[in-house]
Amino acid sequence: MAQHFLLSAAARTLSLRAIYKAGEEAAYDTFRKMRWQDTDGEAVCPRCGHDEAYDIATRRKFKCKRCLHQFSVTSGTIFASRKMAFVDLLAAICITVNAAKGVSMLQLSRDLDCQYKTAFVLAHKLREAMALEVHTGEVLDGHVEVDGAYFGGHVRPENRKEDRKDRRLKENQSPRRRVVVAFRERYGRTLPIVVRAEAEGVPLALEHVHRLATMLADEASHWDALHAGWPVQRVNHSLVYSDHGKHTNWVESYFSRLRRMVAGQHHHVSPQYLHQYATHAAWLEDNRRTDNGGLGRRLVANAMGSPVSRNWAGYWQRAA
Repeated sequence: MAQHFLLSAAARTLSLRAIYKAGEEAAYDTFRKMRWQDTDGEAVCPRCGHDEAYDIATRRKFKCKRCLHQFSVTSGTIFASRKMAFVDLLAAICITVNAAKGVSMLQLSRDLDCQYKTAFVLAHKLREAMALEVHTGEVLDGHVEVDGAYFGGHVRPENRKEDRKDRRLKENQSPRRRVVVAFRERYGRTLPIVVRAEAEGVPLALEHVHRLATMLADEASHWDALHAGWPVQRVNHSLVYSDHGKHTNWVESYFSRLRRMVAGQHHHVSPQYLHQYATHAAWLEDNRRTDNGGLGRRLVANAMGSPVSRNWAGYWQRAA
């Protein structure tokens, strides 16, 4: 039997040992080449676009020869005003892409020897960088599976039986409960969106799914409205999970990864940040056949192409 790709040596092209053995300068060069790919790491002014700059080596900064603007390799990116060494940033990216079900912030803070909040903010910045590939704005086409899964808002039953309430009723449910509606294109990408009710996935399909696509859904009644806009194939999960190509196994595979990430690694996810964890799981799921070195380079390139975070800038000053 052929060996699974993820178990082969071809899938292991990046390691923490190699990162720290190469050292800080090699990590810095990696960030430079990912920031300025067209010039192979030669600085380009982010203000005027001029490709000639003085190198202020003692401060790891550059000064544009045209507009005299001073900038660094992380200026204007998601890592702007960073204090962590480049080798540690690269190590954090390595740990993130190597964790198939995500990594807890406590573990990341221990691996990097930094504060918990530093690891928390860093991980969320990396998830914002992942969103560049997940939320591209392109509509899904072909065969598109849709489903929803509920997260958070668990209501504990009372200790005494006579004090317990029917948690199926809306008035007895937590307002923190959210639904991740996911559209997954077979042999394509996954698009997760956080909403309050699974039925909200119908209007979302109008925005994100091509009208010539074929949609696949389960027998939940709110998906009946999809028949008005698309050819729809339905599968009754109480009878069968797959019926001659009619199934939602691809989107269920995504939810399997997200559930294990939330329950097994993070244990609790605030509804305020659920969309970023959903994006993280979608990025891992869509790139599951890519070697970890390729994942690392892709995430560094995304981070270098992401603007300064509006959500996580000033987090230490309680601005987020």
